[in-house]
Amino acid sequence: MSRIWESLYSKNGLAAKFIAKELIQFSEGERIPRVSDFTEKLSLGRGTVQGALRVLEDLHAIALESRGHLGTFLKKRDINLLYEIAGIGPVMGVMPLPYSRKYEGLATGIVEGFEEINKKSGLAYMRGARRRIESLKTRRYDFAIMSQLAAEEAVQEFEGLEILQTLGLETYVTSHRVFFSDSKNSEITDGMKIGIDYSSADQANITLLECEKHKVELIKVDYMQLFNMLKNGSIDAAVWNADEARALKTFASSDFKSKKAKELAIKATTAAIVIESERTNIREQIQLLQFNKVEETQRLVEEGNKYPHY
Repeated sequence: MSRIWESLYSKNGLAAKFIAKELIQFSEGERIPRVSDFTEKLSLGRGTVQGALRVLEDLHAIALESRGHLGTFLKKRDINLLYEIAGIGPVMGVMPLPYSRKYEGLATGIVEGFEEINKKSGLAYMRGARRRIESLKTRRYDFAIMSQLAAEEAVQEFEGLEILQTLGLETYVTSHRVFFSDSKNSEITDGMKIGIDYSSADQANITLLECEKHKVELIKVDYMQLFNMLKNGSIDAAVWNADEARALKTFASSDFKSKKAKELAIKATTAAIVIESERTNIREQIQLLQFNKVEETQRLVEEGNKYPHY
């Protein structure tokens, strides 16, 4: 440990941790609070605050510029270093189970994107956009990845959420299709039993639109059960992610007949990152990612030109 980093364990260094947390919310070029403001808010002595600011400058976490009666301005900051000094932990996200090359590529792009900016991060995997939103709202995770379709529905339903970033088309799934238990079928018809997973906004909404003009029986299923239920004939058809190679090899499938379903399915191909609006520190950290590189990494993994790493 260098002598400079050891300074964080001094009285001024401990104060620097609190002040680092305060300075995270200021952008370069902005005026920061006065020393007296810090002393009042943090119950610290004037000399301690001044010493803490010097510690942060010595660590190259900030560079300050005094402009006389105008105050002191944040000339430069290292946001990742400020987070580290403040003791703010890794950014944790949640996304679908990485059962396809596309999801493996997306996970790899996100993880390596954070590594490039020297930010500790972690990804958890959970099936169902609604479940991921619930985990986000309880702050078990800092951000959630889902389709643009599911993200827009979540933002409308739950107050305090926002879509921070959308990626390009086919970054979430290549497409959805209707899969049939009987290879002789090529479209949904009256009397069929159709599998529907209400925990998946994409699957459920597209299914309802594709079936709206037919008298069918909707069978509530878990997305992961679709293969077996189609295989044993428990259901006649189901909307499924076309990136599921096993399903493509096993079942007959078709594109959607409903124009509304086709239009909605396009939004389901785009990946989106959802956060809580009030968590500005999370927003800033995620916005440091170079999303064009995230998409490029995903493409390389999908093409087999890069090993997954997540």
